Amino acid sequence: MKERFVCIHAHFYQPPRENPWLESIEAQPSAYPFHDWNERITAECYAPNGASRIVDDRGRIIEIVNNYSKISFNFGPTLLSWMESQSPAAYRSILEADKLSQKHFSGHGSAMAQAYNHMILPLANRRDKETQILWGIRDFESRFCRAPEGMWLAETAIDLETLEIMAGSGIKFAILAPSQAATIRRITGGQFTDVNGASIDPTRAYHLNLPGGKNMALFFYDGPISRAVAFEKLLNSGEQFSQRLMSGFSDHRDWPQLMNIATDGESYGHHHGHGDMALAFALRHIEETGQAKLTNYGEFLEKHPPEMEVQVIEHTAWSCAHGIERWKSHCGCNSGSKWEQHWRGPLRAAFDWLRDAVGPLFEKKTRGILRDPWAARDAFIDVVLDRSRDSIDDFLMRHASRQLSPKERITVLKLMEMQRHAMLMYTSCGWFFDEVSGIETMKVIEYAGRVIQLAQSLMEDEDAATLLESGFLAVLAQAKSNVPDHRNGAEIYKRFVKPAIVSLSQVGAHYAISSLFKRDQEQVPTYCYTIEPEDLQTYQSGRTRMALGRARVTSKITLESELLTFGVLHLGDHNVNAGVKRCGKNDGYSALVAEATSAFAKSDLPETLRIFDRHFGAAQYSLKSLLGDQRNNILEQLLESTLQEAGGVYRQIYERHSPLLRFLGSVGMEQPRILRMTAEFVLNASLQGELARQPLDSVRVKLLLEQSRAEQVSLDKAGLGFTLQKSLDGVMEKLSGDPDNWDLMRQAAVAVDLAVSLGLPVNLWRAQNIYYEMAHQYLPKLQNRPHQWLISFLVLAEKLGVLVTQFQIQAQPAQPKKQLQLAR
Repeated sequence: MKERFVCIHAHFYQPPRENPWLESIEAQPSAYPFHDWNERITAECYAPNGASRIVDDRGRIIEIVNNYSKISFNFGPTLLSWMESQSPAAYRSILEADKLSQKHFSGHGSAMAQAYNHMILPLANRRDKETQILWGIRDFESRFCRAPEGMWLAETAIDLETLEIMAGSGIKFAILAPSQAATIRRITGGQFTDVNGASIDPTRAYHLNLPGGKNMALFFYDGPISRAVAFEKLLNSGEQFSQRLMSGFSDHRDWPQLMNIATDGESYGHHHGHGDMALAFALRHIEETGQAKLTNYGEFLEKHPPEMEVQVIEHTAWSCAHGIERWKSHCGCNSGSKWEQHWRGPLRAAFDWLRDAVGPLFEKKTRGILRDPWAARDAFIDVVLDRSRDSIDDFLMRHASRQLSPKERITVLKLMEMQRHAMLMYTSCGWFFDEVSGIETMKVIEYAGRVIQLAQSLMEDEDAATLLESGFLAVLAQAKSNVPDHRNGAEIYKRFVKPAIVSLSQVGAHYAISSLFKRDQEQVPTYCYTIEPEDLQTYQSGRTRMALGRARVTSKITLESELLTFGVLHLGDHNVNAGVKRCGKNDGYSALVAEATSAFAKSDLPETLRIFDRHFGAAQYSLKSLLGDQRNNILEQLLESTLQEAGGVYRQIYERHSPLLRFLGSVGMEQPRILRMTAEFVLNASLQGELARQPLDSVRVKLLLEQSRAEQVSLDKAGLGFTLQKSLDGVMEKLSGDPDNWDLMRQAAVAVDLAVSLGLPVNLWRAQNIYYEMAHQYLPKLQNRPHQWLISFLVLAEKLGVLVTQFQIQAQPAQPKKQLQLAR
């Protein structure tokens, strides 16, 4: 029997969620209790697959493994960029997996590159195709420290031009859906056989001859098994998963067979809870039983090169039954709604119009500055990966035709950012779902808004700048919304995108207002900007505060900089009045300080406001002008005393009437809504406070829980579980640095017990990882540790569900039962 191989490919990707003006993701309430969806999906999928569990029949962890090292995978570059800064441990596990996979698979790493920002390349012009592919390769090389062998195409969307560019860039293979194959024949020649309708045999590699004389290998994944993973709950059982994979082999084939599947990687943990564990079990089961050998595409291609040639069906993708219509028309593919998607065509047409409108500006403005502007754009990924001044200097030294002035350097960076966002606006998710005002589509329109802002800042002709935006909106207005209030894409742009555009003056206002509210030693968040204060004076009179100052605001992205004067007056609560203006030679700052401080000292607030009006004119800002999450942070700070006061009143009411609530609950009578809401507020707040406190008081927590049950109070279990999880993780991290601290070990055990007894959704993943690492480190060498330590450590293992018999534990004298009970 010929050899049998299994390759599981996972495509891990999230759309870019960063605010185009802040280069930061803002809070997304729908991801509660997490800050945003990237953070939530990382906790549910990306991090668990780097440390997945193999468990016994009692659910105890017997091994923690890195799934990435045994499969084929790709990560979207924009997602990896976020993970590098926001989830470094998960990011490191991915990089380490590629190194481990090279050891497993004959020197071939399992990571594949991806065209940069998930653009549907067959719908792109050639320049964007080239840049997307080059950026994807360069991003991959900078992270994985090697050249990629394969590249994943967004939605597996193909045309021959795209494949030819990939092959010319050194890409050896790609993965496609079986429905994308047209005909096959032996590589030695002969008649082509029709394999339309997904009838191609997916168990071998295929050779594709390209029109320009190049070639590459293609793999076609097994469609039915891939669909079962993604949509048919196959991941409910790791054993069934492995059996289904084995069912794809046939004794009738006389060649080395490759069972390969491909799905969104989020299937393994996010779409299917604990899907990572099913994957880990299946991989281990296949290896242990020897039914097949795990491999990746690079290794299989080296050992079993194609014997068959294939022709493909251009302008097709894996997630649209109509080719690639999902990204340009109302083809019928949707997310389950009955809405129409006729807006897709006008949206693409608007972006095409904008791209083609700013292209000549890009070439004109770089004339005499850059040797080859489009080659410079291809190389700009190096600056995107490293925003340091040294990186920018190196980029300009390589591509500028002469020594550039500071103004010309800013112009080049603005032009490159204009081009970057002109590609980001084509991110495929903008068309994938059902409504033009949806969050994904809104984001790509924001990227278009950033393109317009940058282009207008470089135009000398104000009429041309105005026409750029109005011309774009004229096309975008044809994208009709399914929500009557939103009307169309142009209205959405005016209502939601236009107000979100950030200028340096607004960044200055953000800094000015935030500086008035910052706590001791707190840094004002300034996102992708630097603030260099030249002067800052603060004053307070009762509840009223004032700040006056000058500061230089500089964009880290474009290096554009302005020296600004600002004044802020906080009248109490949410009433804030701020002014900002550019500093000139005679900006009157000294006069402003003298006049405003004199009026403020007399508590003459109307006069202080008049002084602000005279100095700053119409450039007035309020709390609404704060950027990113800082607005919510400051509002929470302002609400702190109000909430404390209200909380005290609620608590008094609750304590006075809680016996009545318990009595009503005991007799089955409906409780008055106002009293029930009061009880919910007080008990949830009390439990949150107790679960966040260290050390945990389990008696107090259980007492509060009993009260909530007696009074039939609804608990915020997601929020409470998240708080308890953070407490447990914090204790375990301290314990890992201080393993002899028995009190920390006891606190950890108490936290786990509470999670179980309260029935809260506490994710023990991080705590188990820390324990597993400690067990590896300490259990094999116990000479310097007392017996009581071992007992307590093993009891904690039982509570965390970690089986410790796998470790080489030193023999210890038997312990009295009484001592063991005390440890428990």
